[in-house]
Amino acid sequence: MKIIFLILSYLLGAVPTGYLLVKMTARKDIREVGSGSTGATNVLRYRGWKTAIPVLLFDFLKGFIPALLASQWLGDQRLAWLALVVAVTGHCFPVFIKFKGGKGVATSLGGFLYFSPLAFIIILIIIVMMIAIFRYVSLATLTGLLVYSPLTAILEKSYLPAVAAFLIFLLVLSRHHENIRRLLSGAERKIGEKLNG
Repeated sequence: MKIIFLILSYLLGAVPTGYLLVKMTARKDIREVGSGSTGATNVLRYRGWKTAIPVLLFDFLKGFIPALLASQWLGDQRLAWLALVVAVTGHCFPVFIKFKGGKGVATSLGGFLYFSPLAFIIILIIIVMMIAIFRYVSLATLTGLLVYSPLTAILEKSYLPAVAAFLIFLLVLSRHHENIRRLLSGAERKIGEKLNG
């Protein structure tokens, strides 16, 4: 049962929301524009808020739902964290579109909200403030995800959330290597910049 649940969590995470919506509305492969990511930030730059918001919400739920079901339905907190890791992996490496997906931020945040709403609110404030100040989504979200790990360990008084959240951070970090390179070179796009094509 647990193996089946994890497979389903991966498949839910692997639903390529951004790819599908852009394909339906613009007949374009979102992986061929901008950063090549199927996530909401790249969709926002290419198609605007009307397309990006549904992508963001669905990607968010891809992390929230497996965590919720594993914890409430199956009563297994360790499985819940593992399901989140698997869902984020599915989002980043979706089997449906040749394993080239998003960066995993929204899906991670969806699970983080379920596990610790207070920690989620704190890192969301950090993310929003950093975006407002620096206007770099990648820098802000990576910082928020990194802070979540020790923060939730303190709030929940358990090592499991810290370890699992840090593993998720490393997974998301691995999908941001190009962003980090551009940040270091000063070439990273800021929020609000449009893409052509």
